[in-house]
Amino acid sequence: MKIKKIGQMLSLLVVATIFGGSSLVQAADIAVKSGEKIAFMGDSITAAGAKPNGYVRLVISGLEAVGVKTTAIPAGISGHKSNQMLARLDKNVLSKKPEWMTLSCGVNDVWHGKRGVLLEDYKKNITKMVDQCQAADIKVMLLTSTMIKEDQKNKLNQTLKGYNDFLIELAKEKKCLIADLNADMQAAINASADKKGGKLLTSDGVHMNADGNKMMATGLLKSFGLDAKQIEKAQASWSAKQ
Repeated sequence: MKIKKIGQMLSLLVVATIFGGSSLVQAADIAVKSGEKIAFMGDSITAAGAKPNGYVRLVISGLEAVGVKTTAIPAGISGHKSNQMLARLDKNVLSKKPEWMTLSCGVNDVWHGKRGVLLEDYKKNITKMVDQCQAADIKVMLLTSTMIKEDQKNKLNQTLKGYNDFLIELAKEKKCLIADLNADMQAAINASADKKGGKLLTSDGVHMNADGNKMMATGLLKSFGLDAKQIEKAQASWSAKQ
């Protein structure tokens, strides 16, 4: 009887391997799990990211391509800064009881100038959001803010650097995942011979175009733990749906 059961288990293992079992094994190393909800908190970049081919949709479909089925909770509102996101955190994230929140915040805090949020206040707002999420057993992935115009030398991007440096340090302190999208964006622009007039990854220097959304989604998937082959599989699934 025991031999028969062992034989049945081996048969199931072989079938699982042939029909996607390897994807299930790989998925065990991915931080987010099937059945979990991911809240995407952010500004207009995230609001647009919830549209077809936006980075929010691409993250969800990319995870599904490697065997992880999740649900998105879009929480992006155009123009919002860290103080406004903190004010609506309970309504848009905590009350939804997700397992994860990704936080994309900083562009407007800097870009809006006098109507923006100073670095010291930004630090307090972001820290409070992380603390409140973790107190509610919601895991957090921080996203460094993407560039303000595709020119790292401009004054706005130089100011933004301090905000992103803080996010990287906070991620270490609070043991959050970090997706360094600003570094990814700079690398992509520097590697391209054709800068496309400052619209390589954006439609207007700030908001993502199709390639920018793919860049952001790839950064999040890497941070969730997908390896190079899994990233390729996710990206292939995006191409297949276009």
